[in-house]
Amino acid sequence: MKETTRQDFTIDGIACRWQAQLPDTFGSAHNWLSGIAGHALAGQLQRDVRGRPRLPAGSGDISWSHSGGRMLLAHVASGSIGVDVEMPARRVDALHIARRYFADTEIAMLEALEAEPRHAAFLHLWCAKEAVLKAHGHGIGFGLSRVAFDVTNDALRMLNCDPALGDVADWRLHVFAPEPGYLAVLAFYAGILRT
Repeated sequence: MKETTRQDFTIDGIACRWQAQLPDTFGSAHNWLSGIAGHALAGQLQRDVRGRPRLPAGSGDISWSHSGGRMLLAHVASGSIGVDVEMPARRVDALHIARRYFADTEIAMLEALEAEPRHAAFLHLWCAKEAVLKAHGHGIGFGLSRVAFDVTNDALRMLNCDPALGDVADWRLHVFAPEPGYLAVLAFYAGILRT
């Protein structure tokens, strides 16, 4: 993707950008945030002790993810946001990973699927978990099994989550392909998460 083909768009009022991944991802995020929210706010962008990007309290939230030379950024004026991007062409042992880290209901769902649908479902689950756990602030170290999803019938729905992740009803998840060959999940939580 050439830098001139970057795309700015919104999802449910959440500002997003899809672009080529540059060597300095933090700098890319800072520059984009300057353009949409002003230099003063962008100048306050920092990483916390876990490496998660943070803005000052009451200034919204920002998240980004990169894979395969592409980068997805998202900013919301209030609430918590997390994004994840993966390349479906990348093959992994879905059942091995799921049996080690996912919730029992997700493992059973994946075991019931043939290889190709299992791979697609696994990637949806992985992206959703990463996006939610990024929004929470602890990342996957918090525990991939502490949030569970249903991805049957090509839909993604949160089934349950650890109380520290808030109320299931307060999460909004958006699954999309920013360009062919990529899968992205944007997770938004309107309330205050305990981190």
